[in-house]
Amino acid sequence: MTAPIETPAFETLALERVDEHVTIVRLNRPDASNALNTQMGRDLVRCFEDVALDPANLRCIVLTGSGDKAFCAGGDLKERRGMTDEQWTRQHVIFERMVRALIDCPVPIIGAVNGAAYGGGCEIAGACDFLYAAETARFALTEVTLGIMPGGGGTQTLPRAVGERRAKELILTGKPFTAAQARDWGLVNEVFPQADLLPEALATASLIARNAPISVRQAKLAIHRGLQSSLRDGLALEIEAYNRMVPTEDRREGVLAFNEKRPPNFKGR
Repeated sequence: MTAPIETPAFETLALERVDEHVTIVRLNRPDASNALNTQMGRDLVRCFEDVALDPANLRCIVLTGSGDKAFCAGGDLKERRGMTDEQWTRQHVIFERMVRALIDCPVPIIGAVNGAAYGGGCEIAGACDFLYAAETARFALTEVTLGIMPGGGGTQTLPRAVGERRAKELILTGKPFTAAQARDWGLVNEVFPQADLLPEALATASLIARNAPISVRQAKLAIHRGLQSSLRDGLALEIEAYNRMVPTEDRREGVLAFNEKRPPNFKGR
């Protein structure tokens, strides 16, 4: 009998290793609608920075929320009540680092939005590589209704997904929108019944995990950084990323497996 794969313990996250290559990360404060507090920010920083430092055999992450009501209801305003300006700013630095850790993670992150994704929860979703959502999921960036503005990447990731004009409408009004609207506008890739959401996300994670991990990570890097560049600079970046694959064992294995008409056995080397 194979020993279970150990996962690190976090106060506000629940990690489930599905197999050798895929892990589910759950935002795990269900009694608070998985609201983002200081500890969750710290846990997400550590979780995703650890993956960046040593992905090991991990090839895909599915990020979701505990329960079926909320993905993440946003910043924990009960914790923030009574904070001084200095305390607020120090906490927000953690959230800024959290968003960068998600965006910079070399391993693909599929967001499985199982419920409300408001404020910071919508920004966490926006930091994933792509999103699946339950039919009952709702999204909103409500910060301007609270006297602040999106500060966890929302003003940058949402326009990149839905376009400048739609993002301005959503951010400046703070109005919520449905999973179906999020799909139609380009924020969400697919919408599923609640019961099918996680199985569908895991099925896609499995497809990604079958592929050569160095290839997947380099392709993710080229797409993300290329979109921040001119086309000419992006093409140069793509070739640099491509050339990383030429001397790998996986490149030789992929071609050999194709010619031998068998599935490849990629090792990440």
